[in-house]
Amino acid sequence: MAKHIVVVESLKDWQSDFPAVTVVTAKDYLSRPEYRDSPDIRVINLCRSYGYLSTGYFCSLLAEPRRHKVIPSVKTLTNLSSKTIYRLNMDDLDQAIQKALKKRQGAPDEEFDLEIFFGRCEEPDLQDLARQIYDLFRCPLLRVEFGYERKWHIDRVRPMHLNGWAHGERKQFFIDALNGYISKPWRTPKERSAARFDLAILRNPKEKMPPSNAGALQRFVKAGKRLGVDVELIEKRDYVRLAEYDGLFIRETTNIDHYTYRFAKKAQVEGMAVIDDPDSILKCTNKVYLAELLAANGIPAPRTRILHRGRAVRDVEYPVVLKIPDGSFSRGVVKANDPAELKSCLATLFKESDLLLAQEFLYTEFDWRIGILNGQPLYACQYFMSRKHWQIVNHGADGRSREGGFRTWPVEEVPKDVVDTAVRLAKLIGDGLYGVDLKQNERGVYVIEINDNPNIDAGIEDEVLGERLYDTIMAEFVRRMDA
Repeated sequence: MAKHIVVVESLKDWQSDFPAVTVVTAKDYLSRPEYRDSPDIRVINLCRSYGYLSTGYFCSLLAEPRRHKVIPSVKTLTNLSSKTIYRLNMDDLDQAIQKALKKRQGAPDEEFDLEIFFGRCEEPDLQDLARQIYDLFRCPLLRVEFGYERKWHIDRVRPMHLNGWAHGERKQFFIDALNGYISKPWRTPKERSAARFDLAILRNPKEKMPPSNAGALQRFVKAGKRLGVDVELIEKRDYVRLAEYDGLFIRETTNIDHYTYRFAKKAQVEGMAVIDDPDSILKCTNKVYLAELLAANGIPAPRTRILHRGRAVRDVEYPVVLKIPDGSFSRGVVKANDPAELKSCLATLFKESDLLLAQEFLYTEFDWRIGILNGQPLYACQYFMSRKHWQIVNHGADGRSREGGFRTWPVEEVPKDVVDTAVRLAKLIGDGLYGVDLKQNERGVYVIEINDNPNIDAGIEDEVLGERLYDTIMAEFVRRMDA
């Protein structure tokens, strides 16, 4: 039987007369092996903050590669972080809101709050609405703020935390709601299904290092025409028009705290075929998640430690590579050669995240990049280190960047263990388009990272397949839109 645990930032947050469940601190959950290695756990994350890259955020993020059921999931936290995103999820709630609040007389600018504990609220007339909101945002404690302008609407949905309210009648209601939640089997909310031949490619003409250059974008457009798909290049300003299309292909650098994620989420909610899908962005943009996923599934990677802000760092082998969780194109990745450099680098990087990665330094002349689409290897490249540097991209102090060379290979000529390892990892993420970076030396093959929007540039990744590369990707969109 699954074991419930409650995760809090301080044990003082859990009062003595709260239900008798296992309560652990967030730092223990993130670092102790008994929580990392045991799969049959249901996590109730009640940290004080769920902000992006906070300790609470990481507790939800790392529960998934550990195969733990968790509320709130990192997908829920991301949805709750932006009104633009969570309003997409509430389009179908309008009728339920008007029905539930029909008896409540509204006046201009009137507002009220509804508190939802594990899907329950204290007002019986609003319980059905509370359950529907909870099913959209599976968060233990929610405060929903309603406003009135000609009709009732939801102004804001935000998580609540234990601090400052757990007393009196609300305290007893929390205890009852938690006991009720623990006694029920786990339910996963149903996702809205995807549907149908106009394709939007999201790009940023001003991006210095986009995942596809202008030549590649035009080849995608031509490949679409060959397959009966009208492909249009769109930009950030076209967000309001997104529902006009049947599919979305994101060809600019993605991140959670960025409009590219909002585009992906809106496309998913609208039932469009989308690459990169929101789940892939969530998983691939965070290197801490990847480290746990690799470890949990026995996929070889350089020796990696997760470092916590405020905890001493001992027994470091130099040189060591330090990474922020969501860096890209070699940004947020530094090498420390001695304790003094380590101290300086940590002071800088911990300003951006509560957790960092410290990784064994493995120098190779090149990294393999295996492009994978829907679980199948698509292309293979060797990216060589920048001249006199240990990374493929060398970001200079002057703001300029210098890149190493490349060589594109037929997939069938790449060492089998390189391709097999890449495919195995990609299938753990999803069925999208991924680029898996690996190093190979005399000890074996090691995964470095996986990208949710890998480079496809004219003259590089298409050197072997030519137009077939673009046709294959467009054909996958047709398959998804025509499903």
